[in-house]
Amino acid sequence: MITGEHRVSLDDKGRLLIPSKIRNELSEGSIVLTKGIDKCLWMFPLVEWERIASLIMEKTSAFNRTGRALQRRIIAPSQEIEIDKAGRINIGNILREYADLTKDCVVLGVKNYLEIWDETRYKEFIDNSDSDFLEAAEELGDFLNPQQIG
Repeated sequence: MITGEHRVSLDDKGRLLIPSKIRNELSEGSIVLTKGIDKCLWMFPLVEWERIASLIMEKTSAFNRTGRALQRRIIAPSQEIEIDKAGRINIGNILREYADLTKDCVVLGVKNYLEIWDETRYKEFIDNSDSDFLEAAEELGDFLNPQQIG
């Protein structure tokens, strides 16, 4: 399980140091990066990516407009990337531009995948999503009882 919020810096060559806590959770030497929703990047361990990509391809069709959109926006831009010996990944220009990654970044562990955000964009997202968060929390409270949480 990969969790946590980490502040990291992108170097001049487009490399991002994966925090050691996260590297320890990744069993393989490579990961998959793709465009995520909300203008961030999604990073998956290879095994998890294969599961997600297969699921998307099974549930969508190239003959369906929304299916093509998912395939083109999530599957097509994905890149398998090696983690180098220093614990860094090299994020290509297209993915960096998509997520507006410049220098200061945030890496979020979301259990079975990670998100990579430009720090300013992430702060804006958090500031502008309070009502969505509160609504989701209330909905969660509707079907969780206190014994399930503890």
